[in-house]
Amino acid sequence: MAQLAFASSFWETYDRLEKPVKAGVRKAMAKFQQLPIAELYADKGLHLEAIENARDKRVRTIRITQSYRGVVLAPDDGSEMFLLLAVDTHDEAYAWAVKRLFTVNTATRGLEVRNVVALEEITPSLEPAAAEASERLFDKHSDTVLRHLGVDDQVLRAARVITTREQLEAFSGLLPEDQFEVLEYLAEGFNADEVYRDIVAERRPAEPESTDDSLAMAITNTRGRITLVSGPDELEEILNQPFAAWRVFLHRSQRRVAYRASYNGSAQVTGGPGTGKTVVALHRTKHLLSRNPEARVLLTTFTNALATSLRDNLRRLLEDDTQLERVEITTVDSLAHRVVREHTGTAPSPIGDADERQLWRRVASRLDLAWSEQFLAQEYRHVVLAQDLRAEEEYLAAKRRGRGSQLRAAQRKQVWRGVEAFLTELEAAGNQTHLQVCAHAATVLGKEQQFDHVVVDEAQDLHPAQWRVLRATVPVGSDDLFIAGDPHQRIYDNRVSLRSLGINVTSRSSRLRLNYRSTSEILTWSAKVLDNEPVDDLGGDGSDSLTGYRSLLSGRPPLMATHSSQSEEVAALVDQVRSWIERGVLTNEIAVCTRFNVLLDKAAERLQTEGIPVVRVKNRPSAEDEGVRLATMHAMKGLEFRCVAVIGATVKALPFDRDITPYEIDAQQHCNDVFKQRCLLFVACTRAREELSVSCNGTASPFLPA
Repeated sequence: MAQLAFASSFWETYDRLEKPVKAGVRKAMAKFQQLPIAELYADKGLHLEAIENARDKRVRTIRITQSYRGVVLAPDDGSEMFLLLAVDTHDEAYAWAVKRLFTVNTATRGLEVRNVVALEEITPSLEPAAAEASERLFDKHSDTVLRHLGVDDQVLRAARVITTREQLEAFSGLLPEDQFEVLEYLAEGFNADEVYRDIVAERRPAEPESTDDSLAMAITNTRGRITLVSGPDELEEILNQPFAAWRVFLHRSQRRVAYRASYNGSAQVTGGPGTGKTVVALHRTKHLLSRNPEARVLLTTFTNALATSLRDNLRRLLEDDTQLERVEITTVDSLAHRVVREHTGTAPSPIGDADERQLWRRVASRLDLAWSEQFLAQEYRHVVLAQDLRAEEEYLAAKRRGRGSQLRAAQRKQVWRGVEAFLTELEAAGNQTHLQVCAHAATVLGKEQQFDHVVVDEAQDLHPAQWRVLRATVPVGSDDLFIAGDPHQRIYDNRVSLRSLGINVTSRSSRLRLNYRSTSEILTWSAKVLDNEPVDDLGGDGSDSLTGYRSLLSGRPPLMATHSSQSEEVAALVDQVRSWIERGVLTNEIAVCTRFNVLLDKAAERLQTEGIPVVRVKNRPSAEDEGVRLATMHAMKGLEFRCVAVIGATVKALPFDRDITPYEIDAQQHCNDVFKQRCLLFVACTRAREELSVSCNGTASPFLPA
């Protein structure tokens, strides 16, 4: 019987296929499980045939449907291993397959693919300019060194014409993955020994001197990019949950960050939506667990829904269930609550934002303060708690970074009176805020550190008080904190200087710029929501931009619609969701999000009335639970779906005036508040992988692109 394996290039496309095409994939793959090789080639329905003029004579196509073809790599060495590479329309499948050449890496012994036709065209065209260049990117590395790292003759010739990092990036889709990653590491300043340790040694098989160069052995050696299937049951399971497998797959630009042997201190990875920061965080967790069988790791994120998602995906990624027992996966607030509860014997019961603002309103009224409760709450959050100020003298001397209104000394004294009254009233009622619980937990953890490593996902929205919890829970040293986030997705306006909190990521920061999730059309449209506004970087010591951020995927442009009434908008939503379902999209691959719960409730009621199941994201459904996902924009953080409908994007909701500080009170905070709401819409729209629909009733939000 034939053996079957799936390449990562197949998973990239499979989830986008419509229902009849997926059914054709299942039918074709089942034949590979059922028929001897001779019968496979003779089967007229499968139509396994060679491709004329293909650069690799082992490449074959198979019939999936009348208009779709699969591309497979067939054995020619007596083995029985077939590798499914991609499924696409007839013409696209042939165009892709005819240019590819599959080889075995001389160092890692893994299977790799290159666009051999493009390399043969581009490399000679660059050689004259390279000969005139004063310096080329890899001049200091000899041919012998590069060959030792697995670089073969064709790639070596290409490497010798590359003069800049930008040119190297242009070769990214043409070169074999392992070899391109070797060149990336060298270009970033790693020496040959470090590259061998972090890439080659990690992927080299246990018996590297084996002379078995069969396709089956090369596939077996290619860990991480190929999925082996042993039987019909496993085939059915993996085709039922393709996106689950894709969620933990690493691309080459991500792997060098996640599997670096060690960082000499804290490290940081940033990137726009869909660049795989969460996947990198998961793999970094796996690496830390594998390196030290005794290590305790904290994997933390911003919301409970994200923590549930991290747990599911890490369980899927880890090979040993006992490793999961050494990981605590939770939010920072939940960690702080546990620490305080264990220390005091009493569970804290913090008040919410609405109650906190009401308390500030009472304080401002009673003391006849000149500022609104909104201003006082923000001053307390962004200055007093952010800098952990405990006395009036500290507040009088503090720098109010990020606050646009000036306060004289006498005014600061009045504000501090308000702070003291606020704290007194809280204590009298036996209450705390969430951030006060964090401040308490940080003090406790400073005396009893609980973890060897901390991995932080969605780091951009953590408050300094929450960062102090994380800093206190792990000793300062190598690989203490690994931080992943994106300042363009900052929706809570927490400005942080990591260095001031004892977290230094200098020379240990990486940026991911390639979006692997959303189509270029969705990405380009969503980026316009931010209106090219500059943003502070994740560490608070510089600025960040979306320059160079791009997607290699293409699809349908986002749909925009304006309706005359809310009921008309909700009716159109039902039609849109039903059309997605009819095209083969599962209900759990669709999300509907709004700014507020009122409209979300109406959408839920109408969808259910029309027989479409729904489930609330806040209820933390598992990935397999049926039902269209319903969420507010805040709850969409970190999630992703094939299709997303954003409804209620009106001028009254975005921006929402109640959340905007008046310009005359604090100009800087006003700008921060407005941009925070741009980020909120940006986050919601970039949850979509394939299709995005945005609608409103009445006047559209000014944030929406024309």
